[in-house]
Amino acid sequence: MSASDGRVAALGAGLIGRSWVALFIAAGRDVSVYDPDPTAPDRVRETVTAAWPTLQRLGLAVDDAPRSSITFTDDPADAVAGADFVQESVPERIEIKRDLYARIEPVLAPETIVGSSASGLTLSELQTGWRDPARLVLGHPFNPPHLIPLVEVMGNDRTAPGVVAAARSFYESVGRVTIEVRREVPGHVANRLQAALWREAIHLVNEGVATVADVDTAIASGPGLRWAVMGPTTLFHLGGDDRGIASFCERYTDSFNRWWDDLGDPRLDDETAARLVQGIEGAGLEGSVAELSAVRDARLAEVIAATHPHLRP
Repeated sequence: MSASDGRVAALGAGLIGRSWVALFIAAGRDVSVYDPDPTAPDRVRETVTAAWPTLQRLGLAVDDAPRSSITFTDDPADAVAGADFVQESVPERIEIKRDLYARIEPVLAPETIVGSSASGLTLSELQTGWRDPARLVLGHPFNPPHLIPLVEVMGNDRTAPGVVAAARSFYESVGRVTIEVRREVPGHVANRLQAALWREAIHLVNEGVATVADVDTAIASGPGLRWAVMGPTTLFHLGGDDRGIASFCERYTDSFNRWWDDLGDPRLDDETAARLVQGIEGAGLEGSVAELSAVRDARLAEVIAATHPHLRP
């Protein structure tokens, strides 16, 4: 199936769901959107319009305006009927997802794959809402999905053979980069990595080592720039000179073991949250959350265009 073939159903038109719709429309897919909120159609159209210039900048949208169609329904069964792929992004509450799955499973075509955007729930928890979860996979994006290329895909022993590969092929056909999560852990892969970094960032603030603003600057103007180009182990391989990672490990074993032993273990309690709020308020950020999000997206588009030129489907 090419990027311009087939229809996609997007279940849930929240922040993540709307972003998925923008990406699917840019890739030439007709999209049926389910959301019980009567304001969902207007919000989806606004998101697509706002995202379109960035999608064009990245080569993910080739036309000045969408050619594909978007239809809306408050019945999830109507949304998935005849869909080749379903992206589920309803709220992260297991009872809501189970109810949704019970409503769509009877009408899904035999070959339709359902990818869930779930970040906090595990695949095995999601599967409890199905009679036969053989074609359900984890399809976890990073926010915003129309911009950040990564999608984490996972199946398990209850997933039919070939479904994970087919899901990865679909996501890649709309310009995403996929990895396969091979064992179930809370938070999957990328969320755990950023949680580990944020934990130490909070620890440094709590211990008075640096302010919230300075810790953020240390990342954005330091290792964050390198991580946009290559992952940490590859970068340390380059830091080992001619012998690569073997030399790096020899040189820095004592240093890293010392640092790891000294890392903090803060809790995101009320006191810590208040300290972070105070730190953001004192960081001198200019603009509302929406305005800062637009700045983020514009800068990310430049970085992604430079580092991921192969993403165009």
